[in-house]
Amino acid sequence: MRATENTAEARRTIEICNACRYCETYCAVFPAMTLQRAFTDEDLGYFANLCHNCKGCYQACQYAPPHEFGVNLPQTFAELRNETYEEYAWPNGSGRLFERNGTIVSLAAAAAIAFVLIAIMALRSPGILYAPQTGPGAFYRIVPWGVMTAFAGAAFIYAIVAMAIGAMRFWKDTQSDLSGPITLKALARALHDAATLRYLGNDGKGCNDLDDQYSQTRRRLHHLMAYGFLLCFAATSVATVYDHFLNWPAPYPVLSWPVMLGTFGGVGLTVGTIGLIWVKIVTDPAPVSRKVAGGEYALLTLLLLAAVTGLVLLAARETAAMGILLAVHLGIILALFLALPYSKFVHSVYRSAALLKAAIERERNKPLGE
Repeated sequence: MRATENTAEARRTIEICNACRYCETYCAVFPAMTLQRAFTDEDLGYFANLCHNCKGCYQACQYAPPHEFGVNLPQTFAELRNETYEEYAWPNGSGRLFERNGTIVSLAAAAAIAFVLIAIMALRSPGILYAPQTGPGAFYRIVPWGVMTAFAGAAFIYAIVAMAIGAMRFWKDTQSDLSGPITLKALARALHDAATLRYLGNDGKGCNDLDDQYSQTRRRLHHLMAYGFLLCFAATSVATVYDHFLNWPAPYPVLSWPVMLGTFGGVGLTVGTIGLIWVKIVTDPAPVSRKVAGGEYALLTLLLLAAVTGLVLLAARETAAMGILLAVHLGIILALFLALPYSKFVHSVYRSAALLKAAIERERNKPLGE
């Protein structure tokens, strides 16, 4: 982790927090912070990704602006997190593209890929885009199976590889002070904390997005978005088994597992992303970093478009609009996959790694007899 203005500000702020310790029970960051007296740049990156940005510490802090100390941990950590996404991104330097004008880059990529797919289909068979296609294999009459698999498979594998390399870089930097094997207890605790969003708001009490009042709104919306995304992924996985192992090509009946999982997932993803965009618009701007807003809105926009176009495609799959809708949906999905390793989506990977380190530290530093 390289030294920057943000690491210097984070170190100054954390040293004040470590002396004060008023927020010691608020989340996982402060107990982890109190285990040390001096902080490396890697420690600061670890703390930034351990933070869930609930803003509770800002509302409670007696040294927050307009105090001369100007402690604004949520804003400082948000900008430092963004630097870790860029620092550990693979290939080197690729994280900067999404950070700058993220919405424009994402939408342009989606439009470009959709255009390429439409061009391929138009060359393959004139008018096929505008003719209704029904029955088994209808989608493949629009986009050949080989083309669809090549595009989607390559983008998905690239995203997984890029995020895995980024995660290994992050873990290598932040776990240098740990030794010994990872216990099942620590792993289970980290998985539980990540899956339940335990620290999204003062150990489960809620976030302070608008003022000093706790609210569970963002936590619930985040659950809708995250588990909606997982349900959509599950729908695609089940459809792959149906198609390649059971010889049952799409489209599938309404009451089939791929359609039901995709419908529930799409609705959850739509409601969650719209809600989170609304929260970002109305939130108190004081503890928010405007520098990272573009990339965050870009990811939410891509997720929303992926969900909405998927639901519309499902509703109109037996109409003449199916060809265009399929091309647009696939274009957005491919753009989403390519953007994932360089967007805020990677916080799910880095934060999970940070929670694992925190669980290991708690286990190794717990008092005797516990």
